[in-house]
Amino acid sequence: MITKMSHTAILVINQDEAYDFYVNKLGFKVHTDSKMDNGFRWLTVTPPEQPDLEITLMEIKAGMMWDEKTADTIRELVKGGKFGAGVFETNDVMATYEELKAKGVKFMGPPKEQFYGKEAIIVDNSGNWFSVTERPKK
Repeated sequence: MITKMSHTAILVINQDEAYDFYVNKLGFKVHTDSKMDNGFRWLTVTPPEQPDLEITLMEIKAGMMWDEKTADTIRELVKGGKFGAGVFETNDVMATYEELKAKGVKFMGPPKEQFYGKEAIIVDNSGNWFSVTERPKK
């Protein structure tokens, strides 16, 4: 029986730039940053309050998974905002919006009330977009 998810991936254009974005702007913690024997960089980060979920910042390049043509296609999809999405939770979306905006994080607009809570959409430096959501208080 599967009990939980331990790793997921965000496809990125450049791992060094993604490291800066996720660690220095969003405040994630580096869990692993190692080179494997084949030169592949295994870079994972964790949300501050969810240390058991490792997010792999996976650079899109030809290698074990993709040939060069496929990697080029995926890079273009990511850059165009067509391939990455997810939801990050916050306790105060307005404060998070102001804090991240001051750090240079790109937002699609200010927070809005939705049926599932208050939400603002951010775009990372690769083109992936994420909802930053404050769930309704119970």
